Amino acid sequence: MTGTNTRAVRFASLAGESLERVVELAKKICLIPSPTGEEEGVGRFVADQFTERGLRPEIDEVGNVIVRREGAGAAGTLMIAAHMDTVFPAGTPLHVARDGDKITGPGIGDNSLGVAALIALAELLDAAGIRTPGDLLLVADVGEEGLGNLRGMRAVVNRFEPELGAVIALEGHGLGRVLHQAVATRRIRITVTGPGGHGFSCFGRPSAVHAIAGIVHRIAGLDVPSEPRTTYNVGLIEGGLSVNSIAPSASASVDLRSTDPEALDALTGRVESIAHAASSDSLRVGIDNLGDRPGGLTPPDARIVRAATEAVESLGLEVTGDPGSTDANIPISRGIPAVCLGMTRCVTGAHRVDETIEIPPIVMGLRQLLEIVDRFPVAG
Repeated sequence: MTGTNTRAVRFASLAGESLERVVELAKKICLIPSPTGEEEGVGRFVADQFTERGLRPEIDEVGNVIVRREGAGAAGTLMIAAHMDTVFPAGTPLHVARDGDKITGPGIGDNSLGVAALIALAELLDAAGIRTPGDLLLVADVGEEGLGNLRGMRAVVNRFEPELGAVIALEGHGLGRVLHQAVATRRIRITVTGPGGHGFSCFGRPSAVHAIAGIVHRIAGLDVPSEPRTTYNVGLIEGGLSVNSIAPSASASVDLRSTDPEALDALTGRVESIAHAASSDSLRVGIDNLGDRPGGLTPPDARIVRAATEAVESLGLEVTGDPGSTDANIPISRGIPAVCLGMTRCVTGAHRVDETIEIPPIVMGLRQLLEIVDRFPVAG
């Protein structure tokens, strides 16, 4: 048996032995409320877990939990990050249920499992005897979801950019994917304000709700290119006072995406033109930028992409590489080689309170991490 095969067997054994510990960690993390902007509880839990494993975690000014594992000093730093926030607002009932080989809970895959794997990776690397050529940064970050605008990843990249050789973003879903193309994303809020009034006695005055509905209808009729892939979504509409009042204000929050920044700019211009066309002497239209996620591409021949691809293929999995919007957007947009990886398979979709993931494939997710760290920075 070759040395490579021996290490593969060892990695498989270690990953299998750690499965139940990782599942228990994910369950505990899932039961801690962690809406975007309110990740403190999970952050303290993660810091305590790292401390129990003999590491020295730091919580930075934005709430990221950071651990440095020293390497041999022969290469750039590899950063592995998993976001702590979920899409569920404060007050969402949190529950976890296990049914055989599946586990269900709000955010159990996105991203409780990713954070649990990050914690477990520290002890797995020690058990496997892996000393990285460069330092390893393990980061549980904030602000990945919704309007968090990747603020946690922005902060750690700003701080450590000069030393970073590559970045891996961990998500609970999507085992087998090696995402290295970042989708550019822009979020805007269109707000319409008007005179308001009583629905009967002031009938005829323009309504902000009617106006925002017309804007949304026209946005929904836009044709966008399939290549480069470009999309729009109106995810939130708010406004009005009561059923019998002419609405004095209303707003729509819009998510615009494209694999090409120029196509995104063009779409933004079309949406803004539609919005401004609704203004009149009685109605005012305002547009606020809620956040931008920059796009970009890590070349397929980059060492981190090759290492990830080889690791996934070594497990007999099919590699997928669909573009997406993740924590990896920030390093990719800065020219730092980066990928986003998944840890298991999703049964019921993310961003639902009944989100369900498969347990057995987590072993392969952990094995891929050991394989990638072991192969980087030499790959191919």
